[in-house]
Parts: sequence; C-alpha cells; structure tokens
Amino acid sequence: MGGEKESSMRENDFTGLIVDAAFKIHTTLGPGLLESVYERVLEHELKRRGLRVKRQVTIPVIYEGLTLDDGFRADLNVEGLVIIELKSVEAVAPVHKKQVLTYLRLSGLRVGLLLNFGAPLMKDGIFRIANGMTD
Repeated sequence: MGGEKESSMRENDFTGLIVDAAFKIHTTLGPGLLESVYERVLEHELKRRGLRVKRQVTIPVIYEGLTLDDGFRADLNVEGLVIIELKSVEAVAPVHKKQVLTYLRLSGLRVGLLLNFGAPLMKDGIFRIANGMTD
C-alpha cells in the first residue's frame, strides 16, 4: 500500500534536487558549452549531493521479438527513477520532448527531465516529462 505514491514522492524529491543542481551549474558556467560538459558536471554535482547517477545508460528496444540492446542511451539516470536528457541549444524543439517521453516508455520509468543549458535563463530550459501521469 502506498508504493506508487511513495515512488512518486521520491521522484519529486529527486527532480527538485536535479533542478537545483542545474540552476547552480547554469549560473556558474553559463549557457553555450557542449552538452557533454554539462553532462559530466551535472553527474559530478548530483553525486556530490549523495545521489546515485549513471551516465549514458543503454536501454534496449524490443520490437516484435527483436531486441536491440543499444536502442538508445539516456544521458543520465538518477536513482534508477529519473531520466535526464541534456541539450545545449538555442530553443527546445517539440521532438526533444517526444524523445524523452519515448525514453520513459521504453525504460518503464515515469519521470524525465529535459534540461536545456543553452537557454539564456535556466528556468526557461527545464521541462518535466511524465509517462502515464498528468503533469
């Protein structure tokens, strides 16, 4: 009882910590660096805060009995619950949000963050994507 609610609360706690770390990094480094730089720095910052983080996590794609072991790679996976997709672009396109939603569906996870470090203000570059929940 309460398992899904408990999981949702944990996801929300983690997304709050991730967003806080993203603000700190964006304020310190500014926009416009390569995505790979933000990925490494965000991994470092989240681990420093005590979170379990994996970079470039391979998620298989299964289609009609065919398994593609390297179907896609999530930029970051936090605590096995939240997928983070990083961008460093002038503007996020609708396809970027759809990409995160597809990653969530394929991985079976419920919450993802699309973080665009290319935005002039970080608050304009944060998008929470939910799979199977209204948000």
